[in-house]
Amino acid sequence: MRIAMIGMVAAAEKPSASAAWFAEHFGFKVNIDLGWYVNTQADGHEKLNLDFVQRDHESWPEATRGKSVVGTLIALVVEDVDAEFERLTAYGINVVTPLVTEPWGQRRFQLAGPDGLLVEVLQQVAPDPQWLADNGF
Repeated sequence: MRIAMIGMVAAAEKPSASAAWFAEHFGFKVNIDLGWYVNTQADGHEKLNLDFVQRDHESWPEATRGKSVVGTLIALVVEDVDAEFERLTAYGINVVTPLVTEPWGQRRFQLAGPDGLLVEVLQQVAPDPQWLADNGF
């Protein structure tokens, strides 16, 4: 299989507001806004889409229609996670995991996004040599 595009669709209480949050804080571009459906695209990445559908809309699967998003994390890899932490916390966004450097080679933090989504912002860093040795690498 050859995948032509990667996209994610999240159930939203207010799709336009959710899309606007990602546009304001992460530079996503709103391409289509039908009210009940909004398509966004990562700036400069035509094949990275994040869409929002009204959670009680008839097009959403009946088994989860009307329910909130739970357990979904969107990870965004950036060049300077420290600068992004400073920039985003200046907005007063709810930080659910503070800035931390993980031994497996990530420096990251997590934010509470709209509609129950979690957003992880991370940067690849050199892993801890002892952690690598202890884990068979």
